[in-house]
Amino acid sequence: MTNHPKDLVSKPEGGLLPDTRLYIDGAWTDAATQFDVINPATGKTIAEVSDAGSEDALRALDSAQAAQAAWARVAPRARANLMHRAHALMLEREQAFVHTMTLESGKPLTESRAEFLLSADFLLWFAEQTAHLHGTYSESSNGGFRVMVTHQPVGPCLLITPWNFPLLMIVRKGGAALAAGCTTITKTAQETPMTGALFMQVLHDAGFPPGVANLLHTTNSSGVSKPLMQDKRLRKVSFTGSTGVGGLLMEQGARNIMNASMELGGDGPFIVLDDADIDLAVDQAIICKFRNAGQACVAANRIIVDARVEAEFTEKFVAKVKALTVGDGMNPVDVGPMISARQRDRLSDTVAQLTQAGGTLLAGGKPIAGDGFFFEPTVLRYVGRNDVMCSNELFAPIATIFSVEGPEEALSFANDSDFGLASYVFTRDLSRAINFGERLEFGMVGINRGIMADPKAPFGGTKTSGIGREAGNDGIYEFTEQKYMAVTVNEAFA
Repeated sequence: MTNHPKDLVSKPEGGLLPDTRLYIDGAWTDAATQFDVINPATGKTIAEVSDAGSEDALRALDSAQAAQAAWARVAPRARANLMHRAHALMLEREQAFVHTMTLESGKPLTESRAEFLLSADFLLWFAEQTAHLHGTYSESSNGGFRVMVTHQPVGPCLLITPWNFPLLMIVRKGGAALAAGCTTITKTAQETPMTGALFMQVLHDAGFPPGVANLLHTTNSSGVSKPLMQDKRLRKVSFTGSTGVGGLLMEQGARNIMNASMELGGDGPFIVLDDADIDLAVDQAIICKFRNAGQACVAANRIIVDARVEAEFTEKFVAKVKALTVGDGMNPVDVGPMISARQRDRLSDTVAQLTQAGGTLLAGGKPIAGDGFFFEPTVLRYVGRNDVMCSNELFAPIATIFSVEGPEEALSFANDSDFGLASYVFTRDLSRAINFGERLEFGMVGINRGIMADPKAPFGGTKTSGIGREAGNDGIYEFTEQKYMAVTVNEAFA
């Protein structure tokens, strides 16, 4: 084993230096090899992190399985107290989290701070839910016995998280699983492992027992996940990422009838009807499209605007796009880099394909020269609907505007997608809003707003965008199984 050059990572002021090792059975441990973590704003290595293999993954499962029974028996209030302690520690370490997220993901500090605060709110939400798992007690339908229904933890869980929201996804999954009484193995994205390490350190320092939470970093995702998915001791997988990988994971877990929650691809239609507040729609479209450089599954993927207001919307939208500042997220900028050189380099071809399909380039369209993986905020416009963008997730700072004739065409075009995650409608008419919301084939609908995430809201999609819901009142139940007990009662007892 080799020692990690932890001095490669600049220490955040007032914060903690992320540990770069794996976390298994309550201790930080080296792997046989390491890999580089790259700052996408500079293209430079910022750390070397332990690279887990299949043996490390199975050690983590050994640990989670060994701890499961005892963790499930911990009183709900005691689990809640641990989570409240972790929440307090998170708040104390805000600067470390914010700095690290920006350093390894490239997103502006303002976005990292917003993600941190939302993540802390999610942890608090699940801490408060821990002691409020409710069962039922009732008389059987024909009498004669009682129907008791309780909820028990599903068992050891594999949590696979993406790089674009490296803290929020870990907390939203892990918070629910731990609150429900499940042990966890979190596999971070190789692009953003250190944010996950900071959160794992919070759980460790809060006093979570060994084996309850484990952390793996790897460059060989399939080599780590496949042996876990094929092991009968693993009882659930919760994954956020592409539809293709989600389907593969479900195939791998099918033989063991694996419990699965999947939050997958998106194709967010952003609909602006003819009676919308155009200034509000423009402002929200900018946020919804260019947050995290467009690298979000809930981003506005197709901006569908009624032809009667499209010219005004487009003029104001393009003006705001051209005013966006692009650069290193450590500076006061609006848009950071793409996560990698490969992701940036694909965008020139994407723009070429979109223009060849009839799009008119109104802004941007080129990579930005220099260090880092930057691409210009880009806008293309289409007259009428265009199938080039149906079921085609851009995942980039590229906005496509479609001018359509009336609400029915807008709705039909919006629903013409294999995906069904997030959608958005802008109108001043409440009846119209409800009508559209009910008819949109998406798991989430934002009405006159482009940001929807909230601990109280169920997050998830339909069709190939996934199964299950995260957070909300039922999020914790995704990590439990119902147990029904039929109880004979001597009704003659006096």
